[in-house]
Amino acid sequence: MTRQQISSTVDTDRWRLPDRLTVDGATVAAGVFGDGPPVVLVHGTPSSSYLWRAVIPRLAERNTVYVWDLPGYGDSPPVPGEPVAIRTHARVLTRLVEHWGLDRPVLVGHDIGAATVLRAHLVEGVPVRRIALLDAAVLSPWVTPVAQHMQRHLDVYRTMPTHIFQRITEAHLDTATRRRLPSSVAEAYLGPFAGPSGQQRYLDQVQYFDERDTADVVEKLGTVKVPVQIVWGADDEWLDRSFADALARRILGARATLVPGAGHFLTEDEPALVAQALADFLAQ
Repeated sequence: MTRQQISSTVDTDRWRLPDRLTVDGATVAAGVFGDGPPVVLVHGTPSSSYLWRAVIPRLAERNTVYVWDLPGYGDSPPVPGEPVAIRTHARVLTRLVEHWGLDRPVLVGHDIGAATVLRAHLVEGVPVRRIALLDAAVLSPWVTPVAQHMQRHLDVYRTMPTHIFQRITEAHLDTATRRRLPSSVAEAYLGPFAGPSGQQRYLDQVQYFDERDTADVVEKLGTVKVPVQIVWGADDEWLDRSFADALARRILGARATLVPGAGHFLTEDEPALVAQALADFLAQ
């Protein structure tokens, strides 16, 4: 794998992870940036590593940043025979840490990526130095009403005319941020879900949102011994800001920081503030 040197800006129009790794039956799109102590970024849903593009340059100034697409997301195909679920993502993350030879990395997760890093640490046993959780889908109920409706009526959504389904996903993405996304950015998020195959891919992800995958994680939150930073969009319409304080109360010594003017995709609304908050946490 070739470590990349990156500038202060990332060409968002050409965002694509350069490496393809095979770990324990999973083919994973990945990239490595910068130099220094290891930091692994884990995106959530419905997104990909593209979510981190504006944060990576700041973190890579003093860290080696490892970024990847979850199985079934971005450029990573699903793991054959396994659900596109948090428990699968956590197992693959565990194998990636081993593959990269990382010694107690910092794990940073957004949305179900936060549940993934916690499960990798608390259930799979990955040793870590620190953990950062952004708008974390961990405490129930984290499956949003929109996703719950899709789960209850999967057959309807799977057979829905594609152009109608596309309008639904576009409207849903509009609520992920406080500021309206530029058309090119919205297209980058929605592109993987275009057409009939993209529609099924989106619903394959939603089908396996399962709060049983976080139940045992929540039970173990009180056993976390490393520093934890919780960062939340103050205007998150998907997971209310009250979850930030509730999660902080479950983890000894955890600190919660609200990002003003940011929604659920806080790296889109306020990338500089998020990058600085993470950089400060990593430097401690």
